[in-house]
Amino acid sequence: MHDFSAYDLIIDARSPREYGEDHIPGAVNMPVVNNDEYAEVGTLHRTDKMGAYSIGVRYSLANIARHLREDLPKYPKNAKVLVYCFRGGKRSKLWVDALETIGYDVQKLPGGWKAYRRWVNEQLETAPTKFEYHVLSSPTGCGKTRLLYALREAGCQVVDLEAIARHRGSIIGAVPGTPQPSQKYFDTLLLEELAKCDPTRPVWVEAESKKIGNVQIPTAMLDSMRRGKTIRVHADMQQRVELWRQDYKHFEEDPEGLLERLRFIRSLVGGKEFEEWEQLAAERKMPELFERLMRNHYDPAYRRSILREYPNIDASPLIELHDLSPAGLLEVAKKIRAQYDRKA
Repeated sequence: MHDFSAYDLIIDARSPREYGEDHIPGAVNMPVVNNDEYAEVGTLHRTDKMGAYSIGVRYSLANIARHLREDLPKYPKNAKVLVYCFRGGKRSKLWVDALETIGYDVQKLPGGWKAYRRWVNEQLETAPTKFEYHVLSSPTGCGKTRLLYALREAGCQVVDLEAIARHRGSIIGAVPGTPQPSQKYFDTLLLEELAKCDPTRPVWVEAESKKIGNVQIPTAMLDSMRRGKTIRVHADMQQRVELWRQDYKHFEEDPEGLLERLRFIRSLVGGKEFEEWEQLAAERKMPELFERLMRNHYDPAYRRSILREYPNIDASPLIELHDLSPAGLLEVAKKIRAQYDRKA
């Protein structure tokens, strides 16, 4: 596969919908046909192949002309350009012909996005296995994610799977206003993060289940994490509740929305327990509701899950967190680095 960093501009010639599902990191979407045009050409192609290509080329020439007028001037004339479409076929060729005619140094990606996607899948079978993982584990609300940020600031290598997935990893973990990436783009972003890491140094991650919201962690990554060094993190309930009040402020202001998400687990916790949650929500007793959710659902669920994924977790070192502020966590992170990450 190409060294994509060698190019000043990577043009994704596919439709915006295709680009949105997955694309090479850093690629700029300059479609030769938009979503509606792509659908129109595809529909006509089933009955009139030549007619479809005729319409497609007319759309393409108009769109490429617009990109040449509006987008290409943002890049130097000596820019090295890579172009790709779905399979490296007609859409790429139209772009390459235009750019070569003008005088740009341009190449077409052989096999297009499909070849790139195949390469990503192949890489994700091996790339995660090159690293030693240090895995932070704790019940929800203990500050694992914040500690991960602090470890990065302290100079450790960190791969934040929840940030890549744009999800906090539980039934209420969706980030308001932030849709998750597709599975394909999650894979792309994960591989990009791993490529930045040094295999001679440990990589810090959070313990995760197979799924983070709607995306799945590749099997090779999960298996490698399970073989890593686990470190338990603990914070008292008062701090955990306060952290939830900060991280889930949108639910504190909308307890009905919280209960709507939790309705899926009513059968797991039982009707009586769920009615207690409803009562606390109705009374706007959010700290009490958050604590009850953690004690009666999240903590037992975490315990079952962590023992399944990491059977020897109880033998792991334990770190007590007494101050979940950025400054407090940075001090802890520096000590962790000195003890567990000497190569950092």
